[in-house]
Order: sequence, then structure tokens, then C-alpha cells
Amino acid sequence: MAISPPRFDDVAALAGMGRDPASVRARIEAMEALLERIIVIPSVRQPVGLDFIVGLVPVVGDVITAMMGAWIVWEARNLGMSKFQLARMAANVGVDTLLGAVPMVGDAFDFFYRSNSRNLKIIKRHLEKHHPGTVTIDMPRR
Repeated sequence: MAISPPRFDDVAALAGMGRDPASVRARIEAMEALLERIIVIPSVRQPVGLDFIVGLVPVVGDVITAMMGAWIVWEARNLGMSKFQLARMAANVGVDTLLGAVPMVGDAFDFFYRSNSRNLKIIKRHLEKHHPGTVTIDMPRR
């Protein structure tokens, strides 16, 4: 049984999978948190995410996290962001992937360079300008 497009949009909105900018923002913020700050290393109090953890696995880990970062860029494209903004975001993911693939040095680079957080900032600026209804108050991190 097929679901009509309006009905699918109703079901998708309930699950947080809507196409509206607020739903897209929530998905992107969740992916950024997963990739960049899912756990905190107690001794240095530095948050790390799957980008660092999975990146420890040579080649395969970098490919997986690159695909997850590319998904954020794809979601940004669906928001109607400019080609320049998309190119900057793709460059962030590319630099993270290329330098992250270098053994040992890449792991340290992944620890400090947070391409997905940079991309989230670009997306937030776009949303604040073009979709002001999606603006949320960000609490400072400790």
C-alpha cells in the first residue's frame, strides 16, 4: 500500500524527518554532535565523537566519517544554500578526510580539527538569515 506524499509528510514530521528547515536543523545538529562530541575524554576534558573514534581505523574509518560529513553537506544543499557555502563545507570535509587518512598525524588532526562543527556554523548562519523561525538559543559549553 503506497502512502500519498501529503500523508508521508505528516508521518515524517511526527518522526522528526520533515523537510522543513527546523527539522533539517535538528537532524544536522544531531549528526554534528554524534560526529564531534558524543563523549568527553575525562583526563583532558575534550569532547570527541565518531569522527575521531572511527577515524582510528585506517582508511575504512575515514571513508565512513567522510560519508557522514557529506550527508551534512547534502542536507545543506536541500536548504537552498549557495554554491559558495556548499563548496566551503565540502572543502572542510575534504581536508578532514585527506589529512585524517595520514597515519598517526591524521589521528591528532581529527582530535583538533572539527570540520562538522565548522559546517554547522555555516548552516546556522544561513538559517538565521533565511529561516529566522528556526533560531534557537545555544547554551554555552563548559
